[in-house]
Amino acid sequence: MEEKVLNKSKNGMAMLILTLLLYAAAIAATIIGGITGVSEDGPQSPAGIALFVIGLIVLFSGWILLCGLTVLRPQEAVVLTLFGKYIGSLKEEGFYWMNPFCSALNPAAKTRLKQSGDVDGASDGSRLNTPTGSQYTQESTGSKKISLKIMTLSNSRQKINDCLGNPIEIAIAVMWRVTDTAKAVFNVDNYKEYLSLQCDSALRNIVRLYPYDVAENVDTTGDGLADEGSLRGSSEVVAQRIREEIQNKVEQAGLEIVEARITYLAYAPEIAAVMLQRQQASAIIDARKMIVDGAVGMVEMALDRLSEREVVTLDEERKAAMVSNLLVVLCGNRDAQPIVNSGSLY
Repeated sequence: MEEKVLNKSKNGMAMLILTLLLYAAAIAATIIGGITGVSEDGPQSPAGIALFVIGLIVLFSGWILLCGLTVLRPQEAVVLTLFGKYIGSLKEEGFYWMNPFCSALNPAAKTRLKQSGDVDGASDGSRLNTPTGSQYTQESTGSKKISLKIMTLSNSRQKINDCLGNPIEIAIAVMWRVTDTAKAVFNVDNYKEYLSLQCDSALRNIVRLYPYDVAENVDTTGDGLADEGSLRGSSEVVAQRIREEIQNKVEQAGLEIVEARITYLAYAPEIAAVMLQRQQASAIIDARKMIVDGAVGMVEMALDRLSEREVVTLDEERKAAMVSNLLVVLCGNRDAQPIVNSGSLY
């Protein structure tokens, strides 16, 4: 379906004035025709009767012209059909008059997603759940105009297993807008619901490729080489891949995904405590490694300095004892208690 943008003149004000003048003329014709064409003894003038009838017809049917008036604000569009045939879309702001028999289509007009621009409708409609857990609200009334503004969709949190099988909870916010009104209306049944479902699907497809934290021997890019990609550390890359995945799915619906961001990321409650202990243990091990590396360097420096300055000559056994004592002092969790040896070295 190709979009046809109508370059229609903004003649709404002219038609409104013309309709009001027509009504004024119809009222005058009805009054004059009633006075000149009808009397107590019977009709006096066929022309008066005709004028009276025409005036009544205009009074009762002139409102049809008013049905063709419509106002478009900036970043709004209307998809028009005439007896089932798509005739074009209006996308420029202004006051228009259209064929009164044209109808505007917007299948998503009554759908209220959990997104910007739809928060006012949550109190009047009934809340429904999609198969993926996203929530939307359907109302009995809705505008047939399609918003071309950038909207922000915030889907519900999802529980997904990462590439290591750990359950995590994640949520995203997607900024999107309608770029092709014809595709949005005619190619899919409801473009808002379609977008919400595609966001959930794309999120699952991408998240299962990454571990929550950096893990060994994990390939997240698909090049066959292990890398350090993770949901926690590579959030920008993950969000970009999610945006591209959604864009490929919604291209046929005439939608553009401007940006996607991760708004919530955490381990699932059932394993959160265990994973926290694991992270703490990993941090302790890393800290210990750094302490040991520093202590070994300090002991080596001490032995080299003593040897260079010939302060004392130590055999291998005494060197081993000195190294052991220094490592205990440098790597211990508590301050060492000094012991003074007043005897001889041997």
